[in-house]
Amino acid sequence: MNKDWVDKDFYEILGVSKSADAKEIKRAYRKLAQQYHPDANPDNPTAEEKFKEVSEAYATLSDPEQRKEYDEVRRMVESGGFRGFGGPGPGGFTSGPGGQRVRFEDISDLFGGIGGLGDLFGFGGGTGTATRTGPRRGADLSTELHLSFEDAVKGATTTVRVKGEATCRTCHGTGAEPGTPVETCPTCGGSGMVVQSQGFFSTTRPCPTCGGTGKRIPTPCHTCRGTGTETRVRTMKVKIPAGVRNGAVIRLKGKGAPGRNGGPAGDMLVKVHVGSHPFFRRKGDNLTLKLPITFTEAALGAEVKVPTLDEPVTLKIPAGTSSGRTFRVRGRGVPKVKGKPGDLLVTVQIVVPKRIPKEAKNLLKEYRDKFEADFNPRADLGV
Repeated sequence: MNKDWVDKDFYEILGVSKSADAKEIKRAYRKLAQQYHPDANPDNPTAEEKFKEVSEAYATLSDPEQRKEYDEVRRMVESGGFRGFGGPGPGGFTSGPGGQRVRFEDISDLFGGIGGLGDLFGFGGGTGTATRTGPRRGADLSTELHLSFEDAVKGATTTVRVKGEATCRTCHGTGAEPGTPVETCPTCGGSGMVVQSQGFFSTTRPCPTCGGTGKRIPTPCHTCRGTGTETRVRTMKVKIPAGVRNGAVIRLKGKGAPGRNGGPAGDMLVKVHVGSHPFFRRKGDNLTLKLPITFTEAALGAEVKVPTLDEPVTLKIPAGTSSGRTFRVRGRGVPKVKGKPGDLLVTVQIVVPKRIPKEAKNLLKEYRDKFEADFNPRADLGV
């Protein structure tokens, strides 16, 4: 690992307790990743840095083995075994009650033969650089998806095209030219590490022959040149759950960058952008609609057709309905993964014709003179 394990409290970064289970950690990460994702915070370096920090914390705590190693490091830090990196001069840190200066190389030698703790702290051999030789999870990749309003409400299965690191199609990730073998490293016997005895201690270092992979490829793949990966465009299916919201991030497990040395692939993060609708709007799990009605429909009452995202329904307008009144059509809103769907909220608006025939005007004037003399709709305003 690296010195971030000593410096950073990943549990605090994700806002979870040290006893949090995998589901709690995943839930906390998703919430923070959506909040600080660079796509949701353009030109905000602070949010971008926070997103990287949250991703680093999740990558460590979501892996049971890494989490176990990280917890061991943090216990040593909190017990005072290490006072932290830094101090005068390069390449060291203070340790112990006397604050003695200890070089990274010395710490690597000291812990190299004790359960691999030298490599756990990221202190490599000789040069003092960090080297990870075991299986590593691939990086998460991200892309964006634009959906219609109806597809977001009802759910849909669609495709996205993503350009990024992927398993080599020629060698299928082995790194070897098809038909040629991948051999076990003769120096380390496939472990990726070599042990050297130094007095009372044994130091463990990455194998100089295979670079810590434990493998030897006599004939590298002509496409990926032995890496097992290539950069290409992939098309993948995305199942959109009904009721997905604008800005939501859908995680496709194992569809990210390939892992290293047998590690699992990362995930693909798909950010959803939902388009607008000509007349429906969304309010939580409900849909809203403004419905024009005539003066006579409002005054006398009527049964009118109301559009939905499925078939139209009939809405009964009571006599004497005022403009702006809202009616609820149950079950015609946004579907839910669990539970009942939302409702359709219909707000009526009385529409007056721009042109009224002379005969109709005369009838309206007669109505006004006979029946509106004692009716003042502005009485509550004091006028």
